[in-house]
Amino acid sequence: MTNIQKLMDRIPDEFTCALITDPVSRRYFTGFKTSEGTVLCFKEKAYFLVDFRYYEKAAEVVKGMEVVLQTEREEQIAEILIRHRTEGVMIEADRMTVTGLREFSEEFGDDLYIDSSSELSEIITDLRIIKDSSDAEKIIRAQRIAEEGYRYVLENIRRGMTERETALMLDNRMKQLGAEDISFDTIVLFGRNTSLPHGVPGDTVLENGFVLMDFGAVTDGWHSDMTRTFYVGTPTEREKKAYETVLKAQLAALDAVKTGMEARALDSVARDIIDATEFNGAFGHSLGHGVGMEIHEEPRVSRKSDDILEEGMVITVEPGIYLPGEFGIRIEDMGIMTADGFRNFTEADKTLKIID
Repeated sequence: MTNIQKLMDRIPDEFTCALITDPVSRRYFTGFKTSEGTVLCFKEKAYFLVDFRYYEKAAEVVKGMEVVLQTEREEQIAEILIRHRTEGVMIEADRMTVTGLREFSEEFGDDLYIDSSSELSEIITDLRIIKDSSDAEKIIRAQRIAEEGYRYVLENIRRGMTERETALMLDNRMKQLGAEDISFDTIVLFGRNTSLPHGVPGDTVLENGFVLMDFGAVTDGWHSDMTRTFYVGTPTEREKKAYETVLKAQLAALDAVKTGMEARALDSVARDIIDATEFNGAFGHSLGHGVGMEIHEEPRVSRKSDDILEEGMVITVEPGIYLPGEFGIRIEDMGIMTADGFRNFTEADKTLKIID
C-alpha cells in the first residue's frame, strides 16, 4: 500500500479533503521532491497539483494520484473541491503558517469548513512514525554513505586541520558517494569543544584530544544519523574511562531495547549506568529520537517521553558524557524496531580509535 493510500484510508468521510502543502509531507505522499505543489486527498481519490517545472517528471513517476498541471491554483482547487462535493478541508496545523491559513480561509472559508485542529497532523505523524521495508532500505543506503564518508575522514584527517575543514571534507565526500544532501549541519568538534553536544564547527585546529563527529546523509528524502568519537594522541586514564562508560551505556541500551518497551525506560537503562559513575549528571540530553524524512521525528526516547516503542519505528541510541572545559563523548547508532527486537543499521566500529 502506498503512503497516499494509507492517508486515504484515514480520511473521515467522502466529503472531507486533506490539504497537503508542507514540502516534507508532500514528498512523503508523492515520492517526488518539489519546491511547490499541493496534494488534495479524498477517501476515493487524490490529486497532485504541480507547475510546469515539475509536471512532466511528476506525471511519469508519481503513483496513486492524478497529477494536474497547475495553471490557476485557486481555481483548480475550487473545481476539485466542488467535484467531490467537499464540505470540509483538513489542514496540517503544525505545518501551515498563519499567513497560509488566512489566505486559504479568505479564498475558501465562506464555502466550506476548514479544520485547523491537530487531527490531520496527528494522522500524518502516525503514518510517518512506522517505516516499512522500502523506507528502511532507503535509510540504510543513507547510513552506508555516511559510514563511507566517516572512513574517508579517518584516513585523511591530519593535525593542523580545522573543525570547519574536516566537516567540509566529510560533507563533500558523502555527496560524492551519492547523497542528495546532508541530514543536518555536520558537527565536527575538537578537544575541549567536544563538551558542547551540538557545537558548531569553527577554526579550532586539530592537535591532541577527542574528536566528536555527528553527521548523516540523505537518499531519496530519507535521513541517516550517527555519531562517533575518536582520539588524536594519547588519552588519559580518565578520558578512557569516560569513553568506556559511554560505550557500556550504549551497548546496554541496545541489548535492552525491545518492542513494547516504554521509551523512557530505555533512556533509563543508559542513564543509570552513567549516573552510577563519577560522571553522574554529565549525560544531559535525551537518549534518542525518531529518524525518517526529517532528522528529528517521533518517537522521543527521553526521560519525559510517554511513547511506547513499536515495530517499524526507527530510533537513535546516543548516550554521552560532557564535561565543560574538558571534553565530551557521544556514541550514536540508529536502527529499526522489529518483532524480534532491534535491528541496528549502523556498522561502524565503536571501540575507541586512537590516531597517533
